[in-house]
Amino acid sequence: MKFRIITLVFSLCALAAVTTSVRSSAQQLIEFDAPGAATVSSPVCYPGCGTVPNGINDLGVIVGFYTDANIVPHGFLRTPGGKITSFDAPGAGLGYGLNQGTVAYNINDLGVIAGQYQDSNYVFHAFVRYPDGSFTTFDAPGAGTGAGQGTLAYAINPEGAIAGIYADGNNVWHGFVRSLYGKITSFDPPGSINTQVSNSTAFNLEGAIVGYYADASNTVHGFVREPHGKITEIDGPGAGPGGTITDSINLEGAITGYVTDSNNLGHSFVRHPDGSFTTFEDPEAGNGSFQGTYAFGNNSLGAVTGDYADANNVNHGFQRSADGKFSNFDAPGAGTGYYPQGTRPTTNNAEGVVTGWYMDANNLNHGFLWLP
Repeated sequence: MKFRIITLVFSLCALAAVTTSVRSSAQQLIEFDAPGAATVSSPVCYPGCGTVPNGINDLGVIVGFYTDANIVPHGFLRTPGGKITSFDAPGAGLGYGLNQGTVAYNINDLGVIAGQYQDSNYVFHAFVRYPDGSFTTFDAPGAGTGAGQGTLAYAINPEGAIAGIYADGNNVWHGFVRSLYGKITSFDPPGSINTQVSNSTAFNLEGAIVGYYADASNTVHGFVREPHGKITEIDGPGAGPGGTITDSINLEGAITGYVTDSNNLGHSFVRHPDGSFTTFEDPEAGNGSFQGTYAFGNNSLGAVTGDYADANNVNHGFQRSADGKFSNFDAPGAGTGYYPQGTRPTTNNAEGVVTGWYMDANNLNHGFLWLP
C-alpha cells in the first residue's frame, strides 16, 4: 500500500476487539498543493504525480515533495500557517521524468529536514537541510555510484541523528544510521538480502530504528534495531507470504505496522515494548484480497494512523486512539476508484494531527492536513 519515488526490490498476545468508528467531518481536513505542482497526472510519474507530504513535526510543520509540470520532484516545507517553501538540494538534477530531483522525508522539532536527491547521473545522495536553508549532503560508505544506486535519508530523530538506506555497487540495499556528528554505521538484519528502513517516523529519540527486510526466500520480516546495534526480527501475528512491515516507533518504543495474510488481506498491529502485540482492524475495512487495514504512524500518546481499503477497494484514512476508537476520514477531493485513488495518511504528530495525501479521480496527488 505504500510507494516511493524509486522501486525497491526487495506469539499473538492480545487481540483488540474494536467495534466503534466515527466518520470525521470534512471541516477538519485541509487540502493543499505546493505552488508549482503539476495540475495533471502523467504515466511517467504515476502514482507519484502532484503533492505528496511525507512527514510532520510536533509543531505542525510538514515536509514532502511535489512534481512540477516537467515531472521533476522538488522538496517543500509547509508551516502551520500554510506558507509553503520549495527547495532543491545542491547537486540535484532537474532533468525531465521523475528520476532526478529532491525529496524531503522527515522534519524534527528543531526544523532540521532529512531527505534525498538524485543527481544528473541518476545517483542518489542524502541531505540534511537546516532551518536557515543551508544543506549538508552525504553518502554512506559503500554506496554505489551507478544509476539507481546511492544513499537515501528517510528518518531524523529529535536530536538530529538520521537513518536511511543505501544501494551498493551490486544494487543490494543496506540500512545505515548517521550520528549527529556525522559518523555513519551500516547495518543489515541477519539473513537479509534487502534491508529497508521505514520512512518518516522510524527513528525515535532513544535511537531505536524500525524497518523491514527480505530473506533469501523473499519472505519479508520487520525489525527493530536498538541503539547499541542489536537487531530483533519482528513477525506480526497472522503474517502470510506477504510478510510483516514495521513502519513507525514512538518515544515509548511501541512499534506499529501491518501484516499481509495468506489471502492478501492487510491486518494492523501495535507491538508493545515487552514484545506483545495488539492487533486491530478498521470496522469499515473490507475483508477481500488486497483490502484490510494498514497502519503507518504512531505518536507518543499511542494514536495510530493509516489507511484501509473497503469492500469496494476504495482507500480511506483513519486514526485509532490508544483506547481503540477509530476516526475515519476522506479528503473531499479524493477519487473513489481502485487504489491508489482515495485518501492516504502518512503519519501523525504528538497532537494527533495527521498529514498525508489523496489521489483524485484524475490520478493526481494533493496534500492534506487532518485535525482531530
